[in-house]
Amino acid sequence: MFIAIDDTDSRKGMCTTFLVTEMIAEFEELELLEHPRLVRLNPNVPWKTRGNGAVVINMGSGVEKRKNVGFYRDHIYTYSGKEIKTEDALERAEKVVGRWAEFSQEGTNPGVIVSEEKPPYDIYLRAVRDIVKIEDVEAVLSKMDCDYRGYGNRRGLIGALAAMAWEPRDHTYELITYRDKEKWGTERGLSDEDIIRFDKEAEKTFDSYDHEQMQQTAAPRSPCPVLYGVRGDDPEELKKALWMIGGEKVDRWILFKTNQATDDHIQDCRVEDVKPWTSVHIKGTVTSTPHTIPGGHVFFEIDEKLTAAAYEPTKGFRELIKELIPGDRLELWGGIREEPITLNIEKMKIIELSEKRIKLANPQCPDCGRRMSSIGKNAGFRCKRCSTRAAEDDIETKIVERGLKEGYYEVPVCARRHLSKPLKRYHSG
Repeated sequence: MFIAIDDTDSRKGMCTTFLVTEMIAEFEELELLEHPRLVRLNPNVPWKTRGNGAVVINMGSGVEKRKNVGFYRDHIYTYSGKEIKTEDALERAEKVVGRWAEFSQEGTNPGVIVSEEKPPYDIYLRAVRDIVKIEDVEAVLSKMDCDYRGYGNRRGLIGALAAMAWEPRDHTYELITYRDKEKWGTERGLSDEDIIRFDKEAEKTFDSYDHEQMQQTAAPRSPCPVLYGVRGDDPEELKKALWMIGGEKVDRWILFKTNQATDDHIQDCRVEDVKPWTSVHIKGTVTSTPHTIPGGHVFFEIDEKLTAAAYEPTKGFRELIKELIPGDRLELWGGIREEPITLNIEKMKIIELSEKRIKLANPQCPDCGRRMSSIGKNAGFRCKRCSTRAAEDDIETKIVERGLKEGYYEVPVCARRHLSKPLKRYHSG
């Protein structure tokens, strides 16, 4: 029995992942058959709350314990077994959603689906890479043997169905810890030293600490129930955080299988074919000198057809972008903003650097040896004594060494999207 939930949170509180532990407790007569799943969807949708993530649990009749994947009142294990759909499953799932969802906040529109079968994988791909309409989702639901409930504008059904459809072609894990309810909204007070130590010693983890900005990224900044979340490729290694990160007592924890850090949201695309609210991988040539606008955002043009941007939250990454010059050949990964259409860079590969020259002097007159004078922007040069002319390309120049090197670059951890594949994983496949 798959139970999928989405859109129970708001910018002011709650976290949909928290409901997984409550759902497991509600269905205490059943066992968890696999890791709960945390599935992130299109990060560019304009109506998302925070991370645009939905959750799925698969429950049934368990036979044999397999793995310890959480704790809430007692240890939570996965079991080998078979799926069983209970008659009152939707009603009980709705009870959990009704107790915890942020219904009082505008934009909270939960969706709950209970099903013995999974929807087609295509619905996941569409939801992680594009915009899906509620009408399309309800058309799929009408063909499935499932029970469901959508609240408000029912948009939560989109994420719930897409999360249920996810089949991991690549995956990572996230261990999420939660706080005692009375501490929600208060300062977390986690130790930088503990998180830095974990980040360095747990080698298959990533994105727990931004060493460039000297900033914790394992702990959220919102007043939600989460204490911290750590991500990596090895679920057992992630459990080290439970004893390495001290401070506030953990009320409960759960270990998710997730599509985070996989680049599932990225589509290969030609520069001229990009469209708003998608995420793309393109190849092109820099055709303008990067410039900075008020607010610290840096922009440049690709193939004279698309504006690319490194926004202020990318911090030091912007200094790399400022070093680009026309003629540099790049690969870029990022999301497309709508107005004006702009590529928000997540990663960059410099394929080939253009030769950079600086001007030393105006051309020398071949007749009299005097330096020529400019006769206007891009109009060339003329000797005032002999009237001899020279072209713009005739100036004396010097090749200077570039501060950049060919290869991969990425935005800092503090600016990285959940789905964006860090270079630490990128090179390992």
